[in-house]
Amino acid sequence: MNHWQGKWALITGASAGIGTAIARELAAGGTNLVLTARRRDRLAGLAAELAAKHNVRALACVADLAQSLGPQQVFSFTEEKNIAIDLLVNNAGFGAYGEFSKVRLDRLIEMTQVNVTAVVQMTHLYLPGMIARGSGDILIVASTAAFQPVPYITTYAATKVFDLHFAEGLAEEVRQYGVRVCALCPGSTETEFFQVAGQRNHTRRAPETAEKVARVGLAALAAGKTSVISGFKNWLGAETVRMVPRRTVARIAGGIFRPKENQV
Repeated sequence: MNHWQGKWALITGASAGIGTAIARELAAGGTNLVLTARRRDRLAGLAAELAAKHNVRALACVADLAQSLGPQQVFSFTEEKNIAIDLLVNNAGFGAYGEFSKVRLDRLIEMTQVNVTAVVQMTHLYLPGMIARGSGDILIVASTAAFQPVPYITTYAATKVFDLHFAEGLAEEVRQYGVRVCALCPGSTETEFFQVAGQRNHTRRAPETAEKVARVGLAALAAGKTSVISGFKNWLGAETVRMVPRRTVARIAGGIFRPKENQV
């Protein structure tokens, strides 16, 4: 991952899962890092570890992207330190499992803020600098859930549709300025996602490691792809649903994801 050697990358949701894996991959390639998330101890520990191990600069910026002022706080942090971000990784996100009407509304609103609004805010804050310099990269972590409606994680899947389409549309807009944008679409991954969402893993496939997903996303971005699905079986599944009526896909997904207490 030495494409970004000596440059600065900003990673949201860096304290766990895919965000941590991306940070490790980039640090190993000589990239300086700004790591942001809510958990101060985890961020500080990761920053210290990567700086010592790989002789890079690694800074921790504690911020909550579920709050409307979170993205601006991160941007102000990098501006105050005169850091030009060459690679923005919009990784922060979470899900909430269950019947839509039974999930707390504040949780759904926070999810939409982190998965959608914060992605727009962070991108809008850092993209002008990239355009002015004539170079830059943006990686947006979407999901294979972006390729079909998924009952019982309905809002989460919808936010990931936004992330995918936002990345692909923006990629076409900004390529004339030397800026690349790519959506990374993982399937089931070894992260804290299921615990946070209160959801069991509904796939029979062995989950991919966060390290593998991180490498796939960064390699696709470096190659100029506008989207990538991690894992052949995940790619095949996403392509297959294109040939099935959407209502049928939703019913099949509903049967798979329906909470056990609702099954008859």
